Amino acid sequence: MAYWLRLFLLKPSKLTIVITMMLSSASYAVEEKVSPLKIQSEQLIQPEVARREVRLDKIDTEDFEASFFMGLLSVEDFGANLVSGGRFAYHINEDIFVEATLGMSRAGLTSYERLSGGSPLVDSAGRNILYYDVSLGYNLLPGESFLTRNTSFNSTVYLIAGIGSTTFAGSNRLTLNLGGGFRLLATDWMALHVDVRDHIFNIDILAEDKTTNNLEVTLGVSIFF
Repeated sequence: MAYWLRLFLLKPSKLTIVITMMLSSASYAVEEKVSPLKIQSEQLIQPEVARREVRLDKIDTEDFEASFFMGLLSVEDFGANLVSGGRFAYHINEDIFVEATLGMSRAGLTSYERLSGGSPLVDSAGRNILYYDVSLGYNLLPGESFLTRNTSFNSTVYLIAGIGSTTFAGSNRLTLNLGGGFRLLATDWMALHVDVRDHIFNIDILAEDKTTNNLEVTLGVSIFF
């Protein structure tokens, strides 16, 4: 009350000065409250990102995959020869798939047969190789492969293992296969494959029963349906 009484008793000129000072102080206080928000709004950066349209090929919605492959099969002691065949796979989920394989090849001459010039160890019909197996695969490293700076394709590296049978030299031989491959999805329904597998089975042709590692390297094309 005393403060307002003093204001009332002041001369008009002095009262005007006091009121002006009070209004200036109030305006400064408002500016003090608003200025941080104003500064913050002025510091915001409005990014201008030039977006480009990207089309990603991925595995089709269907879970079945059929493929044809060709390559080389190296049968221990019988050289490397052409192999071909087909595979049929069912993708249980994004990581695991089951695959059935049927392959055909023909073994060459052993080093003993080439050097000795004697009678062949295996007749002509026995050199035909037919194998089949059922395998379980796991997609280990799904990702993308860049063919050019602006072109990429979905791809994955997978491991595979299975069991089957190999008909060779007149006998059916229990076969274990281990290996891996690389799948490149060219479109949402077609893929390219590179596979390396080891077919492990026993051979007793050269007067001893031994376990052999028979490496196979193939290229394949598959479709999803």
